[in-house]
Amino acid sequence: MPASHLSFFCPLRFRVGISKVVMALQRTRSLLLLLLLTLLGLGLVQPSYGQDRMYQRFLRQHVDPEGTGGNDTYCNLMMQRRKMTTRQCKRFNTFVHEDIWNIRSICSTTNIQCKNGKMNCHEGVVKVTDCRETGSSRAPNCRYRASASTRHVVIACEGDPQLPVHFDR
Repeated sequence: MPASHLSFFCPLRFRVGISKVVMALQRTRSLLLLLLLTLLGLGLVQPSYGQDRMYQRFLRQHVDPEGTGGNDTYCNLMMQRRKMTTRQCKRFNTFVHEDIWNIRSICSTTNIQCKNGKMNCHEGVVKVTDCRETGSSRAPNCRYRASASTRHVVIACEGDPQLPVHFDR
């Protein structure tokens, strides 16, 4: 075969080989990017989503900064409004009558042991209304006895920044 024919075929074969390599690298890069995004999603999104969900639940079940509480009608209404009487009557619940920033500041106090043994609880003094189910009602028409006071409470906090996620006692 003449030399002119070889120079014609070699560059083409070389170009075909390079394009296969480039395509393989692009495919690998795409797979690595997908893997990285998946790992980031598993490592970063879920905990913050879970923490936010628990924080939102804490707010729904325990925080009423505008309320003064103190009477049975308050407990009956709030327990229903906050969806704690839908399937069954929640036996006991505490509403905190403080600004959320005051409640969040409790998370910056010294860690103490929670009822479950974890060391992520914190103690503070706040205005509260304790609602205790009377024992003679059935969902969704639950009936409660109220008790208003200013007292020590213990809340569990998680995350960075620390957010209240559980009312311990």
